[in-house]
Amino acid sequence: MSNRMARRGLIGGAITVALVAGTMATSVATQSEKERPSGSAGQPARPAARPVAAAAAAARLPLGPASLPETRTTRQIAPGLTHVAIERGEVSADDFWTVTAGFGRTEAQLAEVEAGVRAAGYTPRRDRTAGPDPRGPLDKPLGWSVRVGRYATQDAANQTKRDMTARGLTASVQHTSEDGHTTTGPWSLDVLIVDPTRFRGRLRSEVANGIVPGRETTSSMAKRTGALAAVNGGFFVIGSGKTTPGNWLAGTDGDLGGIAVSDGDLVSEAVNDRPALIVPTASGKGTSVRRLRTKVTVRSADGATRLVTGLNRQSGLIVNCGGVGTATPFSHPAQDYTCGNRNELVAVTPKFGKVAPEGSGYQVTLDAAGEVTAVRASRGGAVPARGTLLQGTGSAVEWLRAHARVGTRLTLNRAVTDATTGARVPLTSQTSVVNGAPLLLRDNRTALDPVRDGWSPEAIQGAERASLYNAWYLRRNPRTAAGTTVDGRIVLLTADGRRPGHSAGLTVPETAAVMRALGAVNAVNLDGGGSTAMIVGNRLQGRPSDATGERPDGDALVLLPR
Repeated sequence: MSNRMARRGLIGGAITVALVAGTMATSVATQSEKERPSGSAGQPARPAARPVAAAAAAARLPLGPASLPETRTTRQIAPGLTHVAIERGEVSADDFWTVTAGFGRTEAQLAEVEAGVRAAGYTPRRDRTAGPDPRGPLDKPLGWSVRVGRYATQDAANQTKRDMTARGLTASVQHTSEDGHTTTGPWSLDVLIVDPTRFRGRLRSEVANGIVPGRETTSSMAKRTGALAAVNGGFFVIGSGKTTPGNWLAGTDGDLGGIAVSDGDLVSEAVNDRPALIVPTASGKGTSVRRLRTKVTVRSADGATRLVTGLNRQSGLIVNCGGVGTATPFSHPAQDYTCGNRNELVAVTPKFGKVAPEGSGYQVTLDAAGEVTAVRASRGGAVPARGTLLQGTGSAVEWLRAHARVGTRLTLNRAVTDATTGARVPLTSQTSVVNGAPLLLRDNRTALDPVRDGWSPEAIQGAERASLYNAWYLRRNPRTAAGTTVDGRIVLLTADGRRPGHSAGLTVPETAAVMRALGAVNAVNLDGGGSTAMIVGNRLQGRPSDATGERPDGDALVLLPR
């Protein structure tokens, strides 16, 4: 059994394909029936592998020099569902550990950081970013990292970091293979290929714990639903205790940072115009990647209408921005920033759980038929099991008082539309939608637009976002992506990262290139970093980047037996 198979827990009949310098050599690795696991947690043993799906065999991955070794181990999980484990590249002698003291874009910014480094007794150097400011100019780097040392081991770099921190400097340890410049890797990736014409199970999204508040690991969601396989989903809030807008993801722990539809139920509003993965049918047939908008309105019995600005979240906290109404400081998307709105009307459904967000304002309780059964001069309390709460702040308070009296009826209208065509996206009981960004591929062409999708390096209210763009977009990180092929198959990718010597991770442009090499013609990036996780047969594939292990997420895509 190969080292890769041992690490992944791959079993009987997995086909290993080694691609070296343009040639292909195939070997079949097997285990005896005595050694082969019979399945776990009540799951049947995984079936023997069959030949690699065409989408994953199309081309060598465009990572590093073309001559790098690449090995693919393939197994069929179920008819129409294939798992491909890919190892590529090797450790580069040119990469090393280093200590970063700061980031700058101007001579003044860089000189200030360098002065502190010299005062601490170290010699600084400048390492350029792997790309320019997407707003231009395109002939110079976005900025430079001020760094100290070239170390063979992480321990040696950590010693310097501790000394610099003790001297009052900011310091972090990084590996240059992750910078986004040319490297030989290595890379460790996993791919799920779903053929809706053969898959007899169900592909759908699953909200962590079944409700918005709180998080759950992808492993747990897979086990709880009895999934054959699963990958982590879209962006979400990791509870920080922050309750005001700003340069962080404030709000309810687990709050989804973009559109979410589960079993046809619109759970969270869109970050308008950002892309998402739409799964309209149980088998996954018709799955697409589209830029989406949501519009939710409420109409009273007297004909008055009001825009509902949010779903299942804390009023005044718009994760990743892109909201409607009087959102501040803007309404366009901004990754990892929480915009505000003092005049909100937020609908809270049973998907939020049993207890609604609390705070000042006004609240109306609707039963399943839309009749107002109660009002209160504050927000919070129990969420009706078959109804909706409407929570108002600012100008929405007066609208509710005027038009939502006990005994009257309100009608909620929810619409999801294609932001490009304006066409309405039908929501049936089988529809799932998972938020993502940036858009990677459109019609077999790279479609990266970091400014439109919320990664503009512009400063927001004094907060510098160029370092976020460098760290998140230009540098290599663990990644999760989803896409579709020209013949309707679904490609789900996870790439390990932040594990030098095991896997360097991917930049966002590399993620787009890898998805295209795997056969996708349309693709979207999902949440990555410590959130990246793929489960196959109740086994976690790859190595989580968080030191604590697999990170609890906000939602996941699960592939169920039926």
